[in-house]
Amino acid sequence: MAPVLVAGVVAVAAAGVWLGSGSASAGSLSGTLYRDPDSNVVRWVAANGGDSRAAVIRTNIASQPQARWFANFNISTAQQEAAAFVGAANAANQVPVISVYEITNRDCGGASAGGAPDLNQYQTWVGNFSRGLGNRLVVIILETDSIALQTCLNQQTLAARNAALSQATQTIKSANPNAKVYLDGGHSTWNSASEQANRLRAAGIQFADGFYTNVSNFNSTSSEVNYGRQIISALNGAGVSGKRQIIDTSRNGGAAGDWCGDDNTDRRLGRYPTLDTGDANIDGYLWVKLPGEADGCAFQAGSFQPQLAFSLANGVAPPVTPPSSPPPNSPPPSSSSPSTPPSSSSSSPNTPPGACSATYRIDSQWNNGFGATVTVRAGTSAIGSWIVRWTFANGQTISQLWNGVDTPSGAAHAVRNAPHNGTLGAGASTSFGFNGTWSGTNSTPTLTCTSP
Repeated sequence: MAPVLVAGVVAVAAAGVWLGSGSASAGSLSGTLYRDPDSNVVRWVAANGGDSRAAVIRTNIASQPQARWFANFNISTAQQEAAAFVGAANAANQVPVISVYEITNRDCGGASAGGAPDLNQYQTWVGNFSRGLGNRLVVIILETDSIALQTCLNQQTLAARNAALSQATQTIKSANPNAKVYLDGGHSTWNSASEQANRLRAAGIQFADGFYTNVSNFNSTSSEVNYGRQIISALNGAGVSGKRQIIDTSRNGGAAGDWCGDDNTDRRLGRYPTLDTGDANIDGYLWVKLPGEADGCAFQAGSFQPQLAFSLANGVAPPVTPPSSPPPNSPPPSSSSPSTPPSSSSSSPNTPPGACSATYRIDSQWNNGFGATVTVRAGTSAIGSWIVRWTFANGQTISQLWNGVDTPSGAAHAVRNAPHNGTLGAGASTSFGFNGTWSGTNSTPTLTCTSP
């Protein structure tokens, strides 16, 4: 497999946080993501159990669902390979994620060059591949960089690529109407949102379910969320509505910098993969780029490098697995590991009409930093706005907050809804998140939620 290289300067990345992988959702998708049992990282862990790095890699990376890349062009085996992977996911009653990386002249001949010899053969491959997708939900990440990276294309070849992407999208969805197809949205420090929206329209976004961003890059989740909203707004303004975003969070939990992660030890895993995003505009936080696989600047693109994997996973809070049958409104259990942060709830299941409740969850913590998610839920009737208040008791501070507007006063915080998430139907929920700092004790505050 040869996951893509992405060029460009990136912004400071947010810390990784955990979100569950259950059936709850806020975008258009729900279900449990499929963990590929034949990925490079799973095979490495199985063969190197005695390696001092294996335990961390096993716990934080190999345990997680990740995309399967279809990057080796072979027309004769495309259907069989797709059917085998999707069939295994269907048998497990889980949602497979496939990254299709076969477009002609991919990566503009860079370190991840390859793909179909020409676009006619590309369409033949797509047709065969599509016949192996079955008839259940499958997520297709179609042709990373194919829209954001166009420097090697002249006007004629660009038009041909756009037509090929549009046709491929329609071929996949015709073969499996339950397939969800997402086109290349680049990332927040590459093309402007308006430019990327125009490119997506030219490539047939109207036939797709949405777009993905940050594949193989390191931009913070909050930056990608804001960028995605701008693209969606631009698409809506051009008459293309109902499109949603997927964000690659596989490596955006640490420092940013140049595009290549092969020799950067300051990068960390981001949010663990989930379809439960708490955001109506976002269908998933996925690991499309496979953590531990090289970008191509120091090692062969797509090759698994255990030291890269260990560097990403070391010091990151392990994933938290919720109980199989959790009681109503109960948070995920905390691990006995001292590196796993506590989580708690301050919501009440019996909120009066028009009221709201809020739950606070510490998703991960590292050194003197932490990430948290607050979920706001309407009571037995709809609300048009909300505000969540609390006071930190141990000197915690907020450095970055998204999906809400904070008005701090010393240790006290009052977070109002953002313009897009204030209106909630009866029993409906939304969430906001933040990164902060702590020292000594990182206790959970008591929240109050009101609907002004």
